[in-house]
Amino acid sequence: MPESKSSIARRVREYLDGRPVLADALRLGIANHSAVARRVAADLEVRQMEAVIAACRRYPRGRGDSARTAGIQRVLRKSRIETRTKVATVTVSEGIDILQRLGDVVEELLDENSLCRLIQVSRGTVIIVDEDSVPRVTRALREGQVIRVRRNLVEVAVASPESIEETPGLLTLLTGVLSGQSINIVEALSCYTDTIFLLEQGDLNSAISVLTRALQ
Repeated sequence: MPESKSSIARRVREYLDGRPVLADALRLGIANHSAVARRVAADLEVRQMEAVIAACRRYPRGRGDSARTAGIQRVLRKSRIETRTKVATVTVSEGIDILQRLGDVVEELLDENSLCRLIQVSRGTVIIVDEDSVPRVTRALREGQVIRVRRNLVEVAVASPESIEETPGLLTLLTGVLSGQSINIVEALSCYTDTIFLLEQGDLNSAISVLTRALQ
């Protein structure tokens, strides 16, 4: 016997209540209802797709924006998107001499106003630079210190007002929006007013499109 529409609506509501990223995307009007419904139907093993879509469309109604969602929306409306192409990452191993060896190169790149970000992780350091700067970075290191070089990346940054520091959930929402479009996030970081994503070059247009909708 097919499941009733009211039962499906209840299950969909409970599913979305437990997934704030999808719920906020629906409330903000930046989620594709059909795409969300396909994911919900698959996870809940519901075959009545039209009933799931209807439940997703009704989900925000009558519930009101939560304070968190309203805060995110205010920040998004004041944000802008910035992009940079021909970006690369150099992943290097742990070592007390790594930063010493990179010191001069980092100083030169910063003096030239070139891209240079260093992110220390548990097993080493990830260096984000323009592709043209990769040889300068690798030459400064000893043999075996470079774990991986990854080229053909783009940087997409959402620059927001300072109020972002008191607005929880923005990084989670933007990450969910990108992942919802099957966009692979190579690196993600949130620093001061910027939420930065490194993506594969082929995903640039799709990322700009979905993020632009999120900022409207």
